Amino acid sequence: MAPKKLPTAGQESSATTVPPSWIDTHCHLDDQAFAADLVEVIQRARSAGVHWMICPGTSAASSQAVVQLAQSQPGLYAAVGIHPNAAFEASPLDWEQICRLARQPGVVAIGETGLDRYRDFTPWEVQLEFLHRHVRLAQDLELPVILHCREAEEELLTALHQAADRGPVRGVWHAFSADLEAAYEATELGLYISFAGSATYTNKKFELLREAVVCTPDDRLLLETDSPYLVPEPLRGKQQRNEPAHLLLVAQRVAELREQTMEHLSDITRSNAQRLFGLPPDAASEGPSSRPPRPEGAF
Repeated sequence: MAPKKLPTAGQESSATTVPPSWIDTHCHLDDQAFAADLVEVIQRARSAGVHWMICPGTSAASSQAVVQLAQSQPGLYAAVGIHPNAAFEASPLDWEQICRLARQPGVVAIGETGLDRYRDFTPWEVQLEFLHRHVRLAQDLELPVILHCREAEEELLTALHQAADRGPVRGVWHAFSADLEAAYEATELGLYISFAGSATYTNKKFELLREAVVCTPDDRLLLETDSPYLVPEPLRGKQQRNEPAHLLLVAQRVAELREQTMEHLSDITRSNAQRLFGLPPDAASEGPSSRPPRPEGAF
């Protein structure tokens, strides 16, 4: 039985002679894995057509680093936050720094935040507290939130429904690895769904994920690498580090599963990312440093 289609506002676009260009909506370019050759990594990405990259923070120090990257490299943007697996060691001063950094030029989202039952680094109550802090900050600043989830889909959706009682929840479920029903509920809440290297894996356990790839609406679809993690096929097992240039391998598999052209997939995912993160159409040429800082508020 074919999986049900989620409602979509997108339509197949006509072919274009312009080479596809892409936005990697989640790559950890501040990671130590890129310390020796970051310039070359960015150059390879741009040569592959990945002209824009969003770099999420995972701690206060990481968030500071990605803000500095975004302010020094055209086409790079930052998100600031404390990953659930790092929340156990975060101090009150760390959270204050996140709130300050959220108003810096080049910051387009809050996160990554979320819930993780796969690892037990952070007590569950602390994870929930930090998730609600991040979502509330995103709502207050009218920024999208970047969400991490491993083996905690029901709990994440429950928390987001609670947050929706305060106001709209805008954001993306990054490196989506759940099933079609979770994707449907997330899009009903207003989230975008982002697929990474796991969407290219052929193991039987990823069959439900492939259904979600097929059925996610055009207007809620995003792509990412989650570099340096989630190396896509056919490079999986052959190299340890992923990088933004490999986004094309994710895109090729997603386009194949959805029976869409690469040109169409490029158009819709780029448009979605620009809409969600507030990127201008000429984001790469403008550069994030021209974006004004957000005004100081209650935080």
